[in-house]
Amino acid sequence: MRLSGFSFVRNGVTLGYPVREALLSVLPLVDELVVVVAGAEADDGTRDVVASLGDARVRILDAAWDPARKEQAYADLTNLALEGCTGDWCLYVQADEVLHEDDLPVIEARCRGLLHDERVEALLFDYLHFFGDYRHVQVGQGWYPTEIRVVRNGVGIRSVRDAQSFRHASGRRLTVAKAGARIFHYGWARHPELMQRKAREFWSHRVAPHEVAARCGDTELFDYGPLARLPTWNGAHPAVMGPRIAAMDWARHLREVDPPGTVRSRHKDERLLYRALTGLARWTGIDLNHRNHGRILDV
Repeated sequence: MRLSGFSFVRNGVTLGYPVREALLSVLPLVDELVVVVAGAEADDGTRDVVASLGDARVRILDAAWDPARKEQAYADLTNLALEGCTGDWCLYVQADEVLHEDDLPVIEARCRGLLHDERVEALLFDYLHFFGDYRHVQVGQGWYPTEIRVVRNGVGIRSVRDAQSFRHASGRRLTVAKAGARIFHYGWARHPELMQRKAREFWSHRVAPHEVAARCGDTELFDYGPLARLPTWNGAHPAVMGPRIAAMDWARHLREVDPPGTVRSRHKDERLLYRALTGLARWTGIDLNHRNHGRILDV
């Protein structure tokens, strides 16, 4: 069995992505790692970060960023990386997603054990969405609890929309099996200044400039809101994240509760609709989040 890793990154340094940690978490498992670095014409040092891994298995593909494609550009770059993979299975991590070393043997065993079961087109991972810091997590409606991160190669699977997931070129959802492994998602765990920068970047690919300003405001610091509303994670983080977590320097910008009289925009998890849907899901045991995958095989 041959296992490929693939990813893409753009402005990873400027926006504070844990690019190096994400790629290092994959390397022990894969035979090759294909990384598309986009926007080299205005590179912020991201390519140097990828190259500094110093591993012969890492293959960098330089690509242009096409702003006309808007959020579809993410899928375009992901597909470029996927097309460069030669393995039987292809393991995808985004630049803010990290694998835990304890899960690597599980992933390898699942890929090897399901290699010849052609019914299984992809593997489904469980998600931990860290928010604000490395302790609080989002678990409610709108925060996908699972997503596809390993796909079978050579059967026409493509990244779709803004590269959150994968489907067949026809749009058909993939038949999946559970990976039994986790993705530690750190996209919302960064300095509020970097988070605000990232939020503006995110919306700039989706809405008109005046709408970006309306959504993000004129402050330079992202407001995570009162973190006491969220559950906490007390387990171990991936070892590669140790130095980054130890260097966290924005605790002074966070708070557990709002001071009296605070006026601010509400986050998605605080809004009535999402709170109601989260409560309904917990009461019924039914996941009401949008699902990109199709049938889950019990194998």
